[in-house]
Amino acid sequence: MKPLDGLKVVEIGQVFAGPYAGAILADLGADVIKVEKPQGGDDARQMGRDFRRGDALVFHEFNRGKRSVALDLKSAEGMAALHGLLEQADILLHNMRPGVPETLGLGGAETTARHTRLIYCEMGAFGHRGPMKDHPGYEPLLQAFSGLSSITGEPGGKPVRMGASVVDQGTGMWTVIGALAALRQREATGRGCVINTSLFETAFAWANQKVSAFVNLGEQPVRHASGHPGFVPYEAFDAADSPLLVCCGNDRLFGKFARVLGHAEWIADARFVTNRDRLANQAALLPMIRDIMRTRRRVEWLGLLVEAGVPCAPINTVEDMLAEPQAAAMAMLATPPGEDFAVVATPISFDGVRPLPPRGAPRLDEHAGAGFSPGPAAR
Repeated sequence: MKPLDGLKVVEIGQVFAGPYAGAILADLGADVIKVEKPQGGDDARQMGRDFRRGDALVFHEFNRGKRSVALDLKSAEGMAALHGLLEQADILLHNMRPGVPETLGLGGAETTARHTRLIYCEMGAFGHRGPMKDHPGYEPLLQAFSGLSSITGEPGGKPVRMGASVVDQGTGMWTVIGALAALRQREATGRGCVINTSLFETAFAWANQKVSAFVNLGEQPVRHASGHPGFVPYEAFDAADSPLLVCCGNDRLFGKFARVLGHAEWIADARFVTNRDRLANQAALLPMIRDIMRTRRRVEWLGLLVEAGVPCAPINTVEDMLAEPQAAAMAMLATPPGEDFAVVATPISFDGVRPLPPRGAPRLDEHAGAGFSPGPAAR
């Protein structure tokens, strides 16, 4: 048994945000039927070279565990088939372009009026109201628009896009959280509801500390590279051969770090006694630390710092990270049944057991005409 066994989900998802929400629910046990357009299906199938069965690797990553049904939603037959699925479904996920659902007669209000127990999850770009509600959007556009790019990168450098799709995938996560909360609400009311999420709201939320500092204190955000606006020392340092990150999140940890560096006198130095002192005098402290850190190789510093209890880490590449014993211990890679390659598993465990994908990603319309398995809807 998985936590969401018996839950029935229809996904009309493209590329990342919608499909990621569907993949999470599928890993957790939901029966997810992915509705795709007959010509080409999800655009992510072509996002990159052919990896398996004509589909790009990213499609396999975001669509494992689902079934595929191709429906022409511009036809009466396609819409009838879709509503047949929605009659049985607990959740509908979609990240269709703004305005398209209404054109199809699939807007939130009318769909939940017809399917009263359905939890209707709509993922937009800029949100469900306001002057930009009908604008489309993509990950880098929303990182730029929301200010996330402006706070990422080196001090004095150009704004930088974060390397991971934090806005798309975060929107998928918020959608799942909302859908699961709505299931609990439905237990009390007997009715579904409309859940609205968007890339803009997710990006706004990820910038919450910087937004709050500006709104409440008038502080303009600055870039800190690997550093932190509230702690010193709390950043990357170059060892003799390669960099490592050191995080002294309180005065006790700074004391341990100072002793490892051979400068226990810093602990009583009026410039460095408290974190606030160190923030005010970081221009004096950090160059001294940098000079000392360059005198030993990274592996030596890591050994000394770990032994002293100072939080630290090598700055790994993805390849380096995968070679770490901790990566193997956490078993974050999973091979879907019937496949010969790995995907990244859902980062949750239940009683120590990680829910794994029930199957690989489907071929387009592999489950033509499929309905949900017999059985009661989720309570």
